[in-house]
Amino acid sequence: MTFHYDINRQWSDRYLPQIKSIVGAHLLRDAPDFLDMKHATDLLMLDARDMRIAARVRRPGYAERYPHQFTIRSKLPSGAETELSKIINGAGDWMFYGHASVTGEGLSAWWLIDLRAFRAALVRRGANGLRWGSKVNRDGTRFTWFDVRSFPAEPALIVGSSELSSLRPL
Repeated sequence: MTFHYDINRQWSDRYLPQIKSIVGAHLLRDAPDFLDMKHATDLLMLDARDMRIAARVRRPGYAERYPHQFTIRSKLPSGAETELSKIINGAGDWMFYGHASVTGEGLSAWWLIDLRAFRAALVRRGANGLRWGSKVNRDGTRFTWFDVRSFPAEPALIVGSSELSSLRPL
């Protein structure tokens, strides 16, 4: 593993307890009365299969500068496979995309993105039907950004959000 990976992983892992709390609330549903009364069931999982959830937390300041964008790593100087390639090839069900607060003590904004809807939009609309672009970091890492407002209403891209009002269409 590289030095940059280790540093970034340690930084982002401190947000995992809050991410688990947020994502868990979207995976669990109240059980119907019948299951509660007959099967000692108060909560149900949204889906009976395992859910693979990517998580990305941006450093403070990006939420205000790019309020409608989410980014996915699309090129590494090493040539290793990136998150965008893995997602396009079918990996992952959801992606948690959050922004660290200015104090670094939690998340200031977040989206829970349905990667199946993301892939469907890429297939149905193609890259030309979505607002997107590319950003290269100083270390040679490239990220592709996507504007959530350019995605179709169905299937819904956003499973949950800290602020649904921020998702007004273009």
